[in-house]
Amino acid sequence: MDNRLKKFYPDYLFEILLVCLFALEGALLLSYVFPPVTGSPVDFSRNFLPRPEWYFLALYQMFKYFPGNLAFIGVAVIPAVILFLVFALPFLEKTHSRRLRDRKFSAVAAAILLVSAAVLTVLSCF
Repeated sequence: MDNRLKKFYPDYLFEILLVCLFALEGALLLSYVFPPVTGSPVDFSRNFLPRPEWYFLALYQMFKYFPGNLAFIGVAVIPAVILFLVFALPFLEKTHSRRLRDRKFSAVAAAILLVSAAVLTVLSCF
């Protein structure tokens, strides 16, 4: 056995490239043996109704309530005002206590926002 120190090039580089090649071969072999399940094939004879992901369903419902030129108000202005309210809640509260029962205004405002988002999300499913 050679007592000289191994250098990065060409000794370690060759070993690293060989391991990467085997890992790539293994991933390709696994993807060939177990192909991904992509669901049912597309039926072009049916109408397609695109729906947003679950976290945008409340905005999608707001879009239904504000059609046409009012859509900007429903999907941009009202959520921006709500977001501003959420960020402003700590500054609007005058108490220095950290307990929730002492911060009634913040608790009620947060509960109303959460319930309204949940209700809008559920309504958009129908």
